[in-house]
Amino acid sequence: MIKSLVKKKLLIDGQWVEAKEYKSLISPYSGEEISKIPVASVEEVEMAIEAAYNARSVMGKMAAHQRSAILEKLAVSLTTKAEEAAEIIVSEAAKPIEAARVEVARTIQTYKFAAEEAKRISGETIPLDAAPGGEGRIAYTVHEPLGVIGAITPFNFPMNLVAHKIGPAIATGNTIVLKPASQTPLSSFFIGELLVEAGLPAGALNIITGSGSLIGDKIVRDRRIKMITFTGSPTVGIDIRNKAGLKRVTLELGSNAAVIIDDGVSLEKVIPRCVTGAFSYQGQICISLQRIYVHENLYDTFVEKFVAETKKLKLGNPLDPSTNVSALINPNETARVVEWIQEAQNGGARIETGGSVEGNILQPTVLVAVKPTVKVSCQEVFAPVVIIEKYSSIDQAVDRVNDSRYGLQAGVYTENIHTALDVAEKLHVGGVLINDIPTFRVDNMPYGGVKESGMGREGIKYAVEEMTELKLIVFNRN
Repeated sequence: MIKSLVKKKLLIDGQWVEAKEYKSLISPYSGEEISKIPVASVEEVEMAIEAAYNARSVMGKMAAHQRSAILEKLAVSLTTKAEEAAEIIVSEAAKPIEAARVEVARTIQTYKFAAEEAKRISGETIPLDAAPGGEGRIAYTVHEPLGVIGAITPFNFPMNLVAHKIGPAIATGNTIVLKPASQTPLSSFFIGELLVEAGLPAGALNIITGSGSLIGDKIVRDRRIKMITFTGSPTVGIDIRNKAGLKRVTLELGSNAAVIIDDGVSLEKVIPRCVTGAFSYQGQICISLQRIYVHENLYDTFVEKFVAETKKLKLGNPLDPSTNVSALINPNETARVVEWIQEAQNGGARIETGGSVEGNILQPTVLVAVKPTVKVSCQEVFAPVVIIEKYSSIDQAVDRVNDSRYGLQAGVYTENIHTALDVAEKLHVGGVLINDIPTFRVDNMPYGGVKESGMGREGIKYAVEEMTELKLIVFNRN
């Protein structure tokens, strides 16, 4: 755990800058103060953007092998300090330590992927003589950095989701102004320290914390910033899109992810996997399993066994390796979710297990007979709450999954290849997982959604494409 109360500083132009104003950072689990966090002023945000703007030529001219080497050094340093990094995540996010360790391991892999992609950015030759009038000309394309990337990240994966923005930005020769979530800035400051040590040029990464509306609005509107990459709520994401003008924008805005359990599926492996998908990190995952649709022939057995498996989860201190579920990110979120559960009950839903707050921890909650119009079904609950409903035909199940304003990822368990292919085609989501939960993600796969789940794709190779501009060069030999 963090050894002592530390007063953090802003990272601007390669220097750690003391802010004019600070606020206390409180542990979601213990309620204790764990750090003093800078609250950036308009002037300090301006300094950060200016530093990134001035550094763009340095990064743009840096050789691919140099950018790759910086990312490799970061991965090595993070590997040696992995336990310290995990404990930082636990302290600021109340993520159970085992899950935090997995996040750090994924973060290391993400920076390794970025280091590799830095050396693979290439264009292509274009056969202009394939068209009449193109004779005697040679054409090729190159990918150029956009310049300054504005990155705004959420609390739930404070190290790995930051890596999905910093990693490809450095790999492509861009500079970054990073606004981490107010509750989880320590992870970003930690990575900033390691990148400074790795030799990242001054101004290439700037980390500013404070008012989300002040910093976010400045980043989105400033003409020197050429792209916004944001992970967070649909409300904020839509506002960013409306304000960004002609800036390039990548948005990952969450979901109410669903899985379909087809008739004839063996539940032995499915149920533990679904429990993991529903309750890992207290359900505070964009692709957390929120809706389960089970064929009517399996429904009663599924519910019984799922509830029994859920009751095995251990609640408690996130530093305890045996803990599965700990506190939500803040008490306001807990109160909101309790209200949503009550709304579902008022509409006729039944609680099979959970539903209460134990200390400062919301118990893992399983709901059945839930109306599709209540919040726990049609909105993103972002908490340890899952609903289980029955269906009679696979088309009915697909319709229920698609009856959502979101479309990030969805899963289907089936023994029938024809059903698998048919469902994969009909589900209106960014990713379909066959014989797995929608909560599955590795860091080199394309990741993003449709509808209100966002636009654009993360996954290092795909983020590299988002963060570069394609330029055509034509030689006339005539």
